[in-house]
Amino acid sequence: MPGITRAETFYLPPPHMNAGAWDHEPPAMRAVRWYEMRAQRRLPVTDGVLLGQQLYAQVNHGRWVANCTCMSAQIVTPADPRMWCVECGTGWWQILFPADVAAVEQQLADLPVAERNWWHTEDPEDPARPTLEV
Repeated sequence: MPGITRAETFYLPPPHMNAGAWDHEPPAMRAVRWYEMRAQRRLPVTDGVLLGQQLYAQVNHGRWVANCTCMSAQIVTPADPRMWCVECGTGWWQILFPADVAAVEQQLADLPVAERNWWHTEDPEDPARPTLEV
């Protein structure tokens, strides 16, 4: 059964390119390259990170994702815990992953893909964390 999808296994070069064409790119930048190929336009990506700003990683249907404040989402990876939103271009977000990524992935491994979901239950500040409060 396949594991949890991460940026480095999802954002791959298109078939007309060499399969290793983006191997020199960090996983977070591969998402930008993937988007640029599909949108047929370059994005003005800058250096640096948004200081004091972070997004929370979550697992959604078997994929590590982070939701930007603009309501866009992107597949992310603990191997490169940052994200450049290809929709709003805010800047490089720091992504907060759980302390034990492998344990989270193992916990979800045997579930059907539609049920492979996880939120930062230990962090009540995660705005995407579902609650029973009304």
